[in-house]
Amino acid sequence: ASIEQTLRQAQTHFNRWLQLDADERTTEGLLETLNFDYFKLLDLLTIARSRKHIEKYYDLDEVGEFPERAKPINIKSDIDTKDLFPELREINRDIRRLNLSSYAPLKYVLPNKLEEYSRKYDMEVSGGSVFKQIDREESLIHLMRVNLLKRMESSINSFALTLARLLEKVRDIINRIDSYEESEIEELSIGEIEIDDDDFVPFLIGSKIKVLLQDVDRVRWRQELEEDEVLLIKLLREAREIDALRDEKLRHLKELIAAKCGNSINPGNKKILIFTAFADTAKYLYENIAEWAQDALGIHSALVTGGNSGNKTTMPNLRKDIATIITSFSPLSKERAKIDESLTEEIDILISTDCLSEGQNLQDCDYVVNYDIHWNPVRIIQRFGRIDRLGSKNKVIQLVSFWPNMELDEYINLEARVSGRMVLLDISATGEENIIEFPDAGKMNDLEYRRRQLEQLQNEVVDLEDIGGGLSITDMTLNDFRMDLAEYLKEHADLLEHMPPGAFAVTCVDDLIEQEGLKPGVIFCLHSESAKVGTDSTYALTPYYLVWVSESGEVQMNFTQAKKILDLLKKLSLGRSHPDEGAVARFNFATRDATDMSRYQALLAKAVAAITGKAEEKGVESLFQRGGTALSKESFQGIDDFEVVSYLIVLGGEAA
Repeated sequence: ASIEQTLRQAQTHFNRWLQLDADERTTEGLLETLNFDYFKLLDLLTIARSRKHIEKYYDLDEVGEFPERAKPINIKSDIDTKDLFPELREINRDIRRLNLSSYAPLKYVLPNKLEEYSRKYDMEVSGGSVFKQIDREESLIHLMRVNLLKRMESSINSFALTLARLLEKVRDIINRIDSYEESEIEELSIGEIEIDDDDFVPFLIGSKIKVLLQDVDRVRWRQELEEDEVLLIKLLREAREIDALRDEKLRHLKELIAAKCGNSINPGNKKILIFTAFADTAKYLYENIAEWAQDALGIHSALVTGGNSGNKTTMPNLRKDIATIITSFSPLSKERAKIDESLTEEIDILISTDCLSEGQNLQDCDYVVNYDIHWNPVRIIQRFGRIDRLGSKNKVIQLVSFWPNMELDEYINLEARVSGRMVLLDISATGEENIIEFPDAGKMNDLEYRRRQLEQLQNEVVDLEDIGGGLSITDMTLNDFRMDLAEYLKEHADLLEHMPPGAFAVTCVDDLIEQEGLKPGVIFCLHSESAKVGTDSTYALTPYYLVWVSESGEVQMNFTQAKKILDLLKKLSLGRSHPDEGAVARFNFATRDATDMSRYQALLAKAVAAITGKAEEKGVESLFQRGGTALSKESFQGIDDFEVVSYLIVLGGEAA
């Protein structure tokens, strides 16, 4: 009925789930709490395949196998070959001392003028809350500090470029303040002028948010700008002393490239894919690697930064668009021979920003280097996913990551300190002002979560859904089962159409039951027949319900866990096209050849009770949501409202 409302409700449940302790923050717990219509929305619009999912459900003899993942290589590199550059923690202290006042002009607006600027720049968000621009500036300063630290981690060159830009901005504002003269502009207010009018440029400071020089405390602002100027000059001088010849991290990378080309992990494969978060770093690496690699190693290199204008390659006649470059880097996976038979040379080193970290098949390559660690560890897995794909010609693939030269805990704490007291305004979650504050690093659950993720990535390359208890979209949709059904219907449509209600099978799979922590029992598929049944129409399988009931009558999984029940059903049934004769014999003995089904009728009653109870629970919950209740006056009446479509009896060991 409403996509917006559906997403808001799901976000609210998710936010609540995020507040739980790590041990309680399980995938199952989240899936149980999310609203039905969210699953329905995902089910209609999304499809996903992970490595783990394909290995689990597909015939690898038919689709091919994935390459083997070697244990990740972790490199902790210094910045300066002469070891004269200050330690990271010292630079961090200087970064934290920066006022970065050039990004906060509203901070210096005179008290009697604040209301005027508030009217002009503050934004009203949904729910009637106000997003104050002065708070936005404060958040921007924290983000800039984080950015400075991340750019230094990336490359000393990127760090120096950022410092230089900051210094230029600071000096420009100081000059503007110094050259300001009293004039007739004093009679105007910020609300009366058009800030894009060229006539007012000399009197305005700022980019998107502009202030009149007459309205600010120029003495205090200039003083804090001067403090920043002194610190920036110091940092910039230290950074510029480290040229490419003294760059220890760059030296280490070139050493890595030479070693890989001289001793390939797969015969004859010299290809290396190098990722960095910053275009400046990517350009710096290309400038210092491309010519060297061609002269010393006889291989071609290329640079991709997003737009075609910044792309480069050492192959002189090759077009510089992304498609052409990556096709020459991975000609087999991109089927270059079908596109242009005249091209025979290949690119062996591809340096890229994260513009290539998603949606590209580059599995001719067997070696990915993270030249810097992205703030979001998931990005590392996405980068590696470019070569960790079906159809790879490589037996083994390797991930290499450069880390700051310090312990992981110290590194995480360093980033927590530099970001300071973060204030996030979450507008999308509830439509109301929802300010989340992290007073100190010790209380930032996200940092501990991230520490565990990064620690995991140092030891193994994992799938997205496995990293730190992450979620996969395949946990939430039914696309796989629809695909299975579509394939099955091609040959067996008549069989299904003529199958009577109540069809069942019997199996015995002790090890699987034990692995899943479940007890022997029955999986029922029921159909709601009564027009009086008023269940939630957003439930994805309405009017069908799946329930797993144990032999003791305990409901192991209710209909709200339909996806999980279907997963389990598939595990129990896949590859078993013939009856389990031993299980059938035991069933016939226990039920007198199915003439005494009282035991299973009792379990069916438990299943129906569980469905009606759960449906009412969901209905009561909906009373407190926009749109009213999903329960009708005449709710479920009981077992007579349902038809048994089919069921699977799962027996335990011989003792049972």
